Amino acid sequence: MRVTMLALCALLVPLLGLGADEPPPPPAKRPSWVVVHCGTLLAVPGRAPVRESSVLIKDGRVVEIRAGYADPAGVIGTDATGAEVRTVDLKDRFVLPGLIDCHTHLTMEFSADIRLRMVQESDATAALRGAHAAGRTLDAGFTTVRDLGSVGEAGFALRDAIERGDIPGPRVLEAGHAISPTGGHADSTLGYREDVFAIPGFMQGIADGADACRAAVRAQVKRSADVIKLTATGGVLSNTAAGMEQQFFEDELRAIVETGHLLGRRVAAHAHGARGIKAALRAGVDSIEHGTYLDDEAIALFKERGAYLVPTILAGKTVEENAMREGYYPAPVAAKARLVGPVIQAAFGRAYKAGVKIAFGTDSGVSPHGQNAREFQFMVDAGMPASEAIVAATVNAAELLGRSSELGTLEPGKRADLIATDGDPTADISQLRRVSFVMKDGVTYKVR
Repeated sequence: MRVTMLALCALLVPLLGLGADEPPPPPAKRPSWVVVHCGTLLAVPGRAPVRESSVLIKDGRVVEIRAGYADPAGVIGTDATGAEVRTVDLKDRFVLPGLIDCHTHLTMEFSADIRLRMVQESDATAALRGAHAAGRTLDAGFTTVRDLGSVGEAGFALRDAIERGDIPGPRVLEAGHAISPTGGHADSTLGYREDVFAIPGFMQGIADGADACRAAVRAQVKRSADVIKLTATGGVLSNTAAGMEQQFFEDELRAIVETGHLLGRRVAAHAHGARGIKAALRAGVDSIEHGTYLDDEAIALFKERGAYLVPTILAGKTVEENAMREGYYPAPVAAKARLVGPVIQAAFGRAYKAGVKIAFGTDSGVSPHGQNAREFQFMVDAGMPASEAIVAATVNAAELLGRSSELGTLEPGKRADLIATDGDPTADISQLRRVSFVMKDGVTYKVR
């Protein structure tokens, strides 16, 4: 017994630090404070901006919005004596919440040789490309994105690396593989010889029949997807002449949406044709991406179901421009691009004027990353006031993502994501293409 007790004491001594020749543990980390002095602050888009105010930030969260230029020495309280305090001087800038893009593809950027690259490049290459795209996106003022479809593990690896702080980039909500029927828009083997790729199945998002669709959703959640993406209709960039209309049966759509919601995931539906848009809305999707050929019945369904339209006008304009370049797209793709490009902006304008809820999204990856803010001008040109376009990229986008408690406005308790421009973007929306300051979670990533 004595030997046993001595052995136990020998084990406990180093654990308790008794007599151990080791330095004491470091003191508890003091809170990190940032005080941002704002010449003009739009803390809550949709409300009036205010002049000369301060955003008080502690450990990456907004603590208070205070009138005037707060003295850093007097804002942190006696309990934080010795805390690190940093002041950011934006007295000559217009400050607003970080922007949110609800439709991107960070690990992909379209080019004329993309079909060859798909058989040459690895997941690692895609992730490295994605890291570069993420940096450009953050630099453009987008502090959060929803990545609606990536191949393999690259999208998840990129999301996690950004979250760990390994690389700079926007906060990412990742979908993984989009759910598509065999030969549908997200079937990445379209147009290749059958022996080039393994036949994709539910783990790769390809599913036929309601049971397989449920399995495909569960597989993406297993892979750690934050959101479910489905392709309700044909798409422009899929190498097939299958058109732009409905591709899933209605029982398949219901199976995808019900399973996604059951597992706590919101569901986004790629949809161009009116029949497919309406089928997806009846199935209960949370958002329609593109909405190119929506009609009056679709608009009524949007409003009845409370679903968002994510317009992606930039993608439509980009494919229209590229289709004019000889040989840039395969023939089936070019034909669809010439049809979709000219009508997508008008569809957005019609939906907006009818009162459909709008969340900002670009489909970047179809267009070059970092140019996301071009979408704002297209929205304004279609009839949406600049102030409402900003709401779509902040308040509305956060609601669609289910992150209103953390994102979309600069209010106490929310993440300290903010950007600044030299001029007032509510008066001149082009200011958002020239973002001069970017902060995410209280960390400054860009100062110009």
